[in-house]
Amino acid sequence: MKAIGVLTSGGDSPGMNAAIRAVVRYGVKNGLRVFGIERGYCGLIDGAIKEMNFASVAGIMEKGGTILRSSRCGEFLTKEGREKAAKNLAMLGIEGLVVIGGEGSLTGSVVFHKEFGVPVVGIPGTIDNDIAYTDMCIGVDTCLNTVVDAIQKLKDTATSHERAFIVEVMGRESGYIALMSAIATGSEAAIIPEVPVNLDQLAARLLEERKRGKLNCIIVVAEGAAKAEDVARKISAKIGYETRISLLGHIQRGGSPTAFDRLLATRMGVRAVQALLDGEKCVTTVLSAGKIEVMDTEKILSTKKQLDLSLYEISMILS
Repeated sequence: MKAIGVLTSGGDSPGMNAAIRAVVRYGVKNGLRVFGIERGYCGLIDGAIKEMNFASVAGIMEKGGTILRSSRCGEFLTKEGREKAAKNLAMLGIEGLVVIGGEGSLTGSVVFHKEFGVPVVGIPGTIDNDIAYTDMCIGVDTCLNTVVDAIQKLKDTATSHERAFIVEVMGRESGYIALMSAIATGSEAAIIPEVPVNLDQLAARLLEERKRGKLNCIIVVAEGAAKAEDVARKISAKIGYETRISLLGHIQRGGSPTAFDRLLATRMGVRAVQALLDGEKCVTTVLSAGKIEVMDTEKILSTKKQLDLSLYEISMILS
């Protein structure tokens, strides 16, 4: 193998730049030409591809987002679009691809490999932490720290005014962010997709805590479980607190990556290049028991990652 490409696809996550840096520099050190593909699969189709070197990735590790930019590409869902992408790779002599992204991005990599035989190594970059077989995905730790910081600040004003705050966080199908941030901030409840919630029972519990003199109340809601406005409408009159809503939104995706995410992204970037050099065809890097390994991407995608619900019980007990 003489040339590889790297792209970031789907929602951005802090640490993607560190992964790009590792892929470029480790690839160049191993005698490869490394090409950066802009705007994910859209850039692959449009030919927005440029060769990168050590200088191209200088000073990017500490930056959030992705210097290659990202997109969600409808055209890549078509056979014609993927054929254009394959022709662009062949024209530049690119023989392998590193795809940094979440479930949709990894799914695209499998289809592309099956149709055109291009070796593809995935790197899981998604703040939802919903990719199976990896303990953590790139960006999760930074996102969680951002959410915790925001909730702690809301807690200050909630205590000052004796209010309840209902905080909506990202997580369409996974309650990881909501649950972990609730535990880390001592929040009164986490409403997550994995566990049905009885809002009447929750309101009754919060009212009892209010009667015992509790000065604030924080409820963290994953967007896939409920909308903060709906929760507020159903319980605000029953819990004994004046209620406010806070939607954290896309602030959760941004910011300089934590040391953990920089290290994870760097290790996964190096392992991805090594996998291509070793002749792997369609695998994804995973963090397992502290080690970076590669696993068959189809196997990963066919398995739904399960949230450790013992942590949910802990959050209920300690709240």
